[in-house]
Amino acid sequence: MPLAPALAALLRETSVPAVVSTLYRMGYQNVFLRGVRALSPGAPTMVGTAYTMRTIPMREDQRTAIEAGAGDNLQKRAFEGVAAGEVLVCEAAGVTETALLGDMVATAFKVRGVAGIVVDGAVNDRAAIEDLAFPVYAAGDASLPFTSHRHVTALNEPIGCGGVAIFPGDVLIGDRNGVAAIPLAVAQEVAKAAHRREKLEAFCAARLREGAPLAGTYPPDEATVAAFDATAAGRGTL
Repeated sequence: MPLAPALAALLRETSVPAVVSTLYRMGYQNVFLRGVRALSPGAPTMVGTAYTMRTIPMREDQRTAIEAGAGDNLQKRAFEGVAAGEVLVCEAAGVTETALLGDMVATAFKVRGVAGIVVDGAVNDRAAIEDLAFPVYAAGDASLPFTSHRHVTALNEPIGCGGVAIFPGDVLIGDRNGVAAIPLAVAQEVAKAAHRREKLEAFCAARLREGAPLAGTYPPDEATVAAFDATAAGRGTL
């Protein structure tokens, strides 16, 4: 289910590092996906809810059944089922010899309003994906079809992607820094706190550019935070 527009907009005004830092202070230490990178530099910040795919190593009889139409093709079902505002998140166990999808599927997703793609495996046609301005995060490149190595066994169940537990409906945020997963139950709280942190860090950076000493400016001490609050209140941004 897509996020409320106001929540999605607030998250797009923050960053993955701010979200990760905020979650860490709330007790969540494992939210940053390892090994995946942004493939389309011109893509907007990715914000959406998780539509998950669980996979296991492929076995020959299962591949034969799927290719013959006798087995349930959950990969195809996922491509048809992921909706506008959702992020397709695939657990591929770091296997990069096979591609989950290529630029054609990514193009269809972009037109359909899908929020993005995350796979701790590989994709095909990376050069074309780079030009799409659509959020795609992957660990590598491959040209072999996905069924050569991976078997999709479940959709919209809890998975582990990039070393992070992701539940259906969790909020994914991605930018050029990487991808973070936010438990849905705390998404609103995280968005507000991370947005404030983003503004505070911009304030600190401006002071550093003006020659302020690092000590007390960053990390900000009480005086710096008070100065930020006063400035933000004067601008009506708090």
